[in-house]
Amino acid sequence: MYCVKCGVELADTENKCPLCGTVVYHPDIHREPAKPNYPNYVKESPNMRPQGILFILTVLASIPIAVTLFCDLYYGNGLTWAGYPIGGIILFYTMLVLPQWFYRPNPVIFCPITFSVLGAYLLYIDYATNGAWFLTFAFPILIYVAVCVCTVITLLRYTRGGRLYIAGASFIAVGMLCVLIEFFMNMTFFEKPLFDFFWSIIPLMSCFICGMMLIVIAIAKPLRESLKKRFFV
Repeated sequence: MYCVKCGVELADTENKCPLCGTVVYHPDIHREPAKPNYPNYVKESPNMRPQGILFILTVLASIPIAVTLFCDLYYGNGLTWAGYPIGGIILFYTMLVLPQWFYRPNPVIFCPITFSVLGAYLLYIDYATNGAWFLTFAFPILIYVAVCVCTVITLLRYTRGGRLYIAGASFIAVGMLCVLIEFFMNMTFFEKPLFDFFWSIIPLMSCFICGMMLIVIAIAKPLRESLKKRFFV
């Protein structure tokens, strides 16, 4: 028996061509038990040690920190600007590399750690620039975003189903975030009434409509089944 597409000789037990993947079974052909002509190809994965890669990434992150700190202390006569790039490197290391040191990193644990490092970085920037905007703007916004993100991650990890409810609530939370940003901007940076909203109402309404639509779809089972059949979702 031969493949009709590429002409490779096949055993009688082959259901598809091992070379091109073409289905070769024909219901009118009697198939006798036999061994396949070609063994199954198993790709061997190289022996990679993730700890070695993480160690290299740690060293690569430490080099610019050391160089930046040395240059600032030697040429700047003190710690002046080095905290900005060092804080950014530490933040990205905490987000991307630090969880990989663990066998099964739990995002429910590392998400609050990342937001804590981000908060410390923003606090340093506020202190270094004498901005006085951390407590009245960055801190409440950061707390709100951290609570929302950690809640969504926890629900997605430890609950079964209800994804549409979570997505709908997330849309509404994003709309509320826009309102909070404008509220704290008015309180911190602009001399205008706190509840004088200008641009945040538009994303709030859009996100609220999208969120409620997802929640209605989650509640109405016939509508949800109809959408699955029409859009394969």
